[in-house]
Amino acid sequence: MKKLLLPATMLTAFALAGCTTTGGTNNSGDAIGAANEIGMNVFKAAIDNQCRSQIESQKTWQIASAAMTEAQEEAVKSRVCGCVSEQAPQQVTIVELGNAAIDASYRTQLVARVVAKSLQSCYGSIVTP
Repeated sequence: MKKLLLPATMLTAFALAGCTTTGGTNNSGDAIGAANEIGMNVFKAAIDNQCRSQIESQKTWQIASAAMTEAQEEAVKSRVCGCVSEQAPQQVTIVELGNAAIDASYRTQLVARVVAKSLQSCYGSIVTP
C-alpha cells in the first residue's frame, strides 16, 4: 500500500498542477497549491532519506561520526540533508517529477542523482568553516 501511495500522491499533485490557469477561482488555486505542496513534500522526504543513507555509507562520515555523540550526528545529518532537500526542487523539472510519480525505478534514479549533485556542496558548506 505504501508503494502505491507515493506515486499516486505525486501523480495527483502533478496532474492538478497541469490544470492551473491564470483566471481560476481562489478555491481551485488553494487546492492546486496544496496538492503541489504535498507532492513536493513527498519528494523532499525521499531526498532526505536518500541523503541520510548516502552520508552513512561514506567512509569519511564513518570516521568523523566516531567522535560524535548520537545527538551531534543527527544535528549534522539534519543540517546537511535539509540543505540537500531545499536545493532539490531547483534541480528537477516538472516533467522529471511527473515521470518519477509514474515510474518507481525512474524515481529512484532521480532522487539518487539529485542527492549526488548537492550532497558534497551542502556537507562542505555546513561542516567546514
